[in-house]
Amino acid sequence: MILNAFFKALGQLTDSRFLGVLGLGLLLTIGLLVGFYGVFAGVVGWFVPDTFTLPWIGEVNWIDNALTIAGIPLMLVLSIFLMVPVSAAFMGIFLDRVSEAVEDRHYPGLPPARGLTIGEALVDVAKFLGLLAVVNLLALILYLIFAPLAPVLFWVVNGILIGREYGQMVALRRHDAAGAAEFRKKNRPTLFAAGVLMAVPLTIPVVNILVPILGAATFTHLYHMLNGRQTSPSRTG
Repeated sequence: MILNAFFKALGQLTDSRFLGVLGLGLLLTIGLLVGFYGVFAGVVGWFVPDTFTLPWIGEVNWIDNALTIAGIPLMLVLSIFLMVPVSAAFMGIFLDRVSEAVEDRHYPGLPPARGLTIGEALVDVAKFLGLLAVVNLLALILYLIFAPLAPVLFWVVNGILIGREYGQMVALRRHDAAGAAEFRKKNRPTLFAAGVLMAVPLTIPVVNILVPILGAATFTHLYHMLNGRQTSPSRTG
């Protein structure tokens, strides 16, 4: 079921509404990376002098440039961690657009979704970002202690969080808070497995930009599959 939902989401990536959200996500991610890189370069320039003299070597004037260039791969690695909160933020703000595109193509005839107000989305995203920060800071200890297993731990920890939040937010479009919580608790193992599936590409730079869209689409499919709705055969193209 999870892979079926994922591949249906993947097959709709060329949808204009998907591409619009992808463009916004790309701009936000690039903006964040450029901002962090600017801060990094500024710190390097502040603490590392333009030139200094070393014994037996003489004047050295390339260290600050080398460190600044080294910041580029550092930003790519940092994007792994940046995409977790970026994914959460976009999921809250643009989930309706992606979910509507999925439902229009695959589940026609549904009654209009209740949708999420801006206030609901912002409050939920703020709570989730806080939870992400606290849990990942605590998990950082485990990452350092069990360094060889750090990627697996990252997938598990963030899979739990992503599965919980994406499942909750997708269900909130068609339920009140109590109904959404009931859906999430009833389907916790499936949502966790789907969350891990979304957490894995978060660790792949560039590819991780697709996660917010694929996550929202995949969990929309899962919501309808778990509620017994079938994809419309005539509109799966």
